Amino acid sequence: MKSSNPGQHATSCDLLVTHIDWLITVDEGRRVIRDAAIAIKDGIFMAVGKTTELESTWQAPRVVSARGAVVTPGLIDNHLHASFQLSRGLADEANAQQFLYDHMYPYEAANTQEDVEVSSAFAALELLRHGVTCFTDPGNYHPHATIEAVMATGMRLVAACSCFDKTKSVMGILPPSMIESTQVCLDKTEALFERYLGQHHGRLTLSASFRGMNNASDELITGLKDLANRHHVKLQTHACFSYQTHDASVLGTGKAEIERLESLGVLDENMILVHSGWLEPQEVALLVKRKPTLVCSPSSSLHNGYGYMSAGKHPELMALGVNVSLGSDHASSGVVDMIQEMRMAACLYKEVRMNPRVMPPEHAIEMATLNGAKGVGLQNRIGSIEVGKEADFVVFDATQAEWLPLYNPVSNLVYSATGSSVKDVYIAGEQVLKDGELTRVNHQELLKRVQESSVRIASRLDMKKLVKLLWPVS
Repeated sequence: MKSSNPGQHATSCDLLVTHIDWLITVDEGRRVIRDAAIAIKDGIFMAVGKTTELESTWQAPRVVSARGAVVTPGLIDNHLHASFQLSRGLADEANAQQFLYDHMYPYEAANTQEDVEVSSAFAALELLRHGVTCFTDPGNYHPHATIEAVMATGMRLVAACSCFDKTKSVMGILPPSMIESTQVCLDKTEALFERYLGQHHGRLTLSASFRGMNNASDELITGLKDLANRHHVKLQTHACFSYQTHDASVLGTGKAEIERLESLGVLDENMILVHSGWLEPQEVALLVKRKPTLVCSPSSSLHNGYGYMSAGKHPELMALGVNVSLGSDHASSGVVDMIQEMRMAACLYKEVRMNPRVMPPEHAIEMATLNGAKGVGLQNRIGSIEVGKEADFVVFDATQAEWLPLYNPVSNLVYSATGSSVKDVYIAGEQVLKDGELTRVNHQELLKRVQESSVRIASRLDMKKLVKLLWPVS
C-alpha cells in the first residue's frame, strides 16, 4: 500500500523511520527495499516504501534515521523454556534420558517462584537483545511469574502451564514436586485461561501444553485439546526429538508419537509440535495431511547429539506445505540467538543433504518471522512489515564488521551476522530496546538478580553431578 501522492497535505503519524539502508519486509511480495522508510501510528504500520515518498507524505513528532542499518520484522522464537535460562552449564554431554531426568527435571524442581521470575526476565532480556519480539514458552510450574516478568519488559509471549500426569515412563521417574493428576493439570490450565485471556493489550497469548508425550496420558492430551478448542488457542508439545523418546513411545504405547496423536484425534493445524525430527515414514504423510506447525531447534539437537537434524525432514515438509518455524529451546544448550538458529538450520541441512541449494537463507528468515507468527495464530498481526500489521521491527547495526561488505542483506543476516548486532527493537511501535539496553527494565539490576538467583539454585542441587568439568579446578 502506498501513501498519498506527493504534493498532498502530509498525513500525521507517531513515528517515521527513514533512510533505512536495507528493509527486509517479508511481506506478500517478499520485497527488500533500499533507502526505505516506515510510518507508524497507534502501534500499526501505516506506510512502507521509499524514504523520498514517505518524507513527502507523512509527518511525525519523532523522526528516526536508520542510515547504516538493516531492518527486519521482529523475530519470533517459537520454543523457549524461559525458566531454564539459569541452567547454562548444568546439562552438558548428556543423552536425552540423562538430560531430562538427571539434569533438567531436578533443576526445574529446585526453582522457586522467585527463581522463575528472575529466569524469565533474563530470558526476555537475551531475546530482545537478539531481536526476538515474541516467544512461545511450553510452560513451567510458576507460569504467573513468567507472564508478569516478560510482560514487564514489553515483549510478546505465548504462555502455558506445564502439564505431566504420568509419574513414570520407560525414560525415568519425575521429581515428586512435578507429579500432578490429570484433573489438576486440566484445572490449572483452565484457571490460567480464565485469568489471562485478553489481558496485557494483546501482547500475551495463551496455549495449552503437555510437556512430553511419554509422561502424558491419553486423557490429559484429549482434555487439553478440548480446552484449547474451547478457548481458541493452540496446543503444544515436544515430539520426536530423539531416538530414545521416539522408541519409548513405541515401547510404551505401541505407537510412534505422531501416530499416537493422530489416533487420539488431536493432530491438526492448531497444534505446535516441537522438534519433530525422528519420524516413521507414515508419520510424514500424517504431518502433510494434518499440517500442524513444527518447530526446528538446531542448537538443542547439536548440543546433545539428538540427531534430529540428520534424521529430520523439515525442508521436505516445508516443500509439502507444512509450516515449519524456529525455536532456540533453552539456555542449557548455550545459544539463545535466533540469528544463529537460522544459520544452523540452513547450513546443517545443506551438510546432511550434501546439497547447497537446500534451505536458502530466505527460507530460514521466513521460519523466524512469518512461519513463527502463523504457528501461534498471529500471522494477521505480526511476522512481516506490512501496512495494517502491528509495528514490531528490529534495527541491526550493519556497520559492524560481521555485516561487511553488504552486498546481500538476506545472506549476511543468516550466514555472517549474530544477534549481538541488534541495536534497537520496537514492539507495537514502542521502543523496548535502545542501543542494546532495555527501556522498561533496569539492565544492570536484572543481571545482579540473575547472579543471586543462580547461587540460590546451586545451593539446592548436587552440582558435582550436574557440572561436568574435565579439567582440574584449583
